[in-house]
Amino acid sequence: MTYARFLMMAVSVAMLAGFIGSLNAQTEKTATAELANLSISQPLSGQTSNANTYDIDYRVIVTAPYKTKKLKVWLPIPQTDKSQQISGVSFSTFPSNVTPSFHKEKKFGNKFAYFEFENPAGAQIITFRFRAVVHQMNWNLDLSQVKTVSSWPEEFQPFLRTEFDSKVKKEFDSVLNEIVPEKKGTAMDVQAVLDWTSENLSYSHSNASLKADVGHALDKRQGHCSDYHGLCSALGRKLGYPARVTYGMAMFEKASPSHCKLEVFLPPHGWVPFDVSETQKLIKLIDKNPELTQEVRKQLADKARKRLLTGFRDNTWLQVTRGTNFVLAPEATQTVPLVRTIYAEADGKPLKDPDPSNQAETQFSWMTSVKIRASRNVRYPYKNIDSLK
Repeated sequence: MTYARFLMMAVSVAMLAGFIGSLNAQTEKTATAELANLSISQPLSGQTSNANTYDIDYRVIVTAPYKTKKLKVWLPIPQTDKSQQISGVSFSTFPSNVTPSFHKEKKFGNKFAYFEFENPAGAQIITFRFRAVVHQMNWNLDLSQVKTVSSWPEEFQPFLRTEFDSKVKKEFDSVLNEIVPEKKGTAMDVQAVLDWTSENLSYSHSNASLKADVGHALDKRQGHCSDYHGLCSALGRKLGYPARVTYGMAMFEKASPSHCKLEVFLPPHGWVPFDVSETQKLIKLIDKNPELTQEVRKQLADKARKRLLTGFRDNTWLQVTRGTNFVLAPEATQTVPLVRTIYAEADGKPLKDPDPSNQAETQFSWMTSVKIRASRNVRYPYKNIDSLK
């Protein structure tokens, strides 16, 4: 090789290295700029479709203990965003005539209608009527392509904090190490959390905390949707991704209208929902269907799992509250773990949160009654195998 040719090759290599270095620097600069714009209020990025309109007549019947002097009730109000539009909100009470005041709590921005009943005699009925346009949303997410964040902005800290008791830490760390023995440092670790939870927890009305209790989920390996998603949220936070439990209302008849989902903030997509407990129940429904061959069962189960992992929110669920462990507005006597339907206090003492789906319980402090008129018939996708086809 001549010296001139060698020199030309050296110059070409240097130019190529410079170009790659410049490209890497530009890529890093672009990524840094994108991450600098992270915000907890980033609009939902899922693709909307299949909107449905619901006229909702929602009633809560609260019975305070005998001779209660003051009954306080906080009723959460759903808010408008890309996934849902709320209109025509109205409230009334019976038999007492109470006009609510309206408040927003500071940590997560949840809104509440607040009622005070003086010397309530017998049950008090609160009627909440409104219209909701609810969209199906699909994120078409690829978890392997989610960006990592080394340092989250301060506003994300409420979604990164540890919420469980220190007595749970040893068991929690053991389970996390079992799920992710070698952290990939990507959202694929979150996928491992979702898979483990689905494989190791079983749904139960008779053995649920109703509080997104991590300790309950780890100890009992059973619970409600909140126990599933409370545990997933805690594990996701430990892996470095902001996560939260979001409670909402089912747009069809059921014993209690409440149901929660998990949301994880995955850059650049923002908040993405996951419904682990309902997907698990759907897969069990598929597995027990005698009309399906083993091959078709596997195909449908794979599709259900893929729908979970790619980000999906159905148009039969209305989001009402976000977050756990917050101070109500106006302030109650305690921090609430979450609000499923309402929160109520009689003379400063919290009334027990009911689960009417628990057949072992027949006495409740309050009950809900809901009538929903839909613009068109929409089948619940977590009980509708055809929705996977």
